[in-house]
Amino acid sequence: MALSRGGTVAGLRLLPRRLTATRAAAAGAQAPGDVVRIPWALRVRLQRGVQRRRRGQGEVAAVRPGKLLLRSRRPELSQPRWQTVGRWERLQLVSAGWKHRKSCGDYFQLEPSQETAPALQEPPPDSRQSPSFTEMGLQPALLAGLEGLSIVRPTAVQLRAIPALRRGRSALCAAETGSGKTLAYLLPLLDGLLSRPEGPAEGPEAAGPASPRGLVVLPSRELAAQVGAVAAALCRPAGLQVRGLTGGGAAGGLRRQLRAPPPGVAVLLGTPGALREALRRRFLALERLRWMVLDEVDTLMDDSFTEPLEQILAQAPLAAGAPGPAGPCDARTQVVVVGATFPAGLSETLGKFTDVGRFVTITTQSLHRLPPHVQQKFVRLKGQDKLLELLQLLKEHRASSGAVLIFCNNARTVNWLGYILDDHKIKHLRLQGQMSAAARAGIFASFQKGDVSVLVCTDLASRGLDTSSVKLVVNYDFPDTLRDYLHRVGRVGRVGSKAPGTVVSFVTHRWDVDLVRKIETAARKRAGLPGMDSSISKHPPKGG
Repeated sequence: MALSRGGTVAGLRLLPRRLTATRAAAAGAQAPGDVVRIPWALRVRLQRGVQRRRRGQGEVAAVRPGKLLLRSRRPELSQPRWQTVGRWERLQLVSAGWKHRKSCGDYFQLEPSQETAPALQEPPPDSRQSPSFTEMGLQPALLAGLEGLSIVRPTAVQLRAIPALRRGRSALCAAETGSGKTLAYLLPLLDGLLSRPEGPAEGPEAAGPASPRGLVVLPSRELAAQVGAVAAALCRPAGLQVRGLTGGGAAGGLRRQLRAPPPGVAVLLGTPGALREALRRRFLALERLRWMVLDEVDTLMDDSFTEPLEQILAQAPLAAGAPGPAGPCDARTQVVVVGATFPAGLSETLGKFTDVGRFVTITTQSLHRLPPHVQQKFVRLKGQDKLLELLQLLKEHRASSGAVLIFCNNARTVNWLGYILDDHKIKHLRLQGQMSAAARAGIFASFQKGDVSVLVCTDLASRGLDTSSVKLVVNYDFPDTLRDYLHRVGRVGRVGSKAPGTVVSFVTHRWDVDLVRKIETAARKRAGLPGMDSSISKHPPKGG
């Protein structure tokens, strides 16, 4: 217990150093020998020693009751929800000593502070009541498609993005993972195609290259298939044709994908490599393009995608200084850039082809923040103990409790861990970028269907893919960056998930600890993760 001036320690009466004999008598001292005058600094040291001894005996200092924001293995470092931390206040972190070898076995976890995803709770900034999809003025065919998908309530990013994109504005759209960004751009852009119908610009499909009016560029074939399924469900009632274009095969495969019956392509979804090859071979033309979407742009800006992406942008009818289509006689293209995080260098790349300064910026309040409805646990371990900890987690997590994603930082670890799980008779799937197209085909679809409940993967599965059935994410290897951590933790607690889920991260390296300290600091201060908004801050909102 804390000592006040005039308190007692070990049966001794502690009085301030300058207390006179008269005041000592008034304080209750019976005789001069009963009074011990101790300097205040020494009394503080005595107090701390008593507290340490009591904790060693299993006695915990009393704290104000209430639910916790952060739960630590060492209770004195736990933080209750009611406690607020100043912006410049120095914190005592659980992970402060985690670079020492004796810290192995320590842990802390961030407790959920709400039950539902922020995307379903956040009200629009300029409205007291959220409008419905019907009240937004969308085409009846799209409303029928939404009904078929059993979607009735717009999320926060959809409430912001749909009105702006329906007005033809090019935009940078940034929102937290699992918040409904796919519908946020598909609904208004498809609405624009339906409100400006065009006849075919060519005769039969065999007479020339495919000429879509809408293009979505995505970083992986799995994501292209997922977004394509949503787009097809929305377009089916309107009679618009949707195609997917992915590489990994011969040139004839690209031609067959584009010319599959029925003829005509209104919306095309593809990966950068396949789109570049189709343009080079003149299987594809972009003269009629009305809009283009760059989805999961932080991945598209990787070195492996930069060159094909720039070649695609160079062949699209982009007009510098134009925010979007200006009329039926104008060949300008509306550009929408989408992601949960925006990479450095994005403005420079887009600036080569269009006026980025005219883009409107669309963001949500929860952008770059840790999800408050997901439990996140960080465990300090030796590298040799990670496998045993993982096997124990899988043993405790029954298949009926939901699917499990296990993230590794490279393909080699995915394969090695897969062999170990095989030895322990744990049924699982593996997904990593070094697999051939044939080997990757159908793996994630099988996982989504629930055929197998455990997927061991790299960050290939952390971008954009719908994982609403996942209830547990294990970072077997701690991610290399805070961006990667946000994307991984976004695999649980998504819009449409039945339960928020849990994330468990194994922390083994000294450089892992540096990232964990930043995460713990942001969680205690209820702030966004540092260094995430450099690209967005360059483009302040210019209107709705």
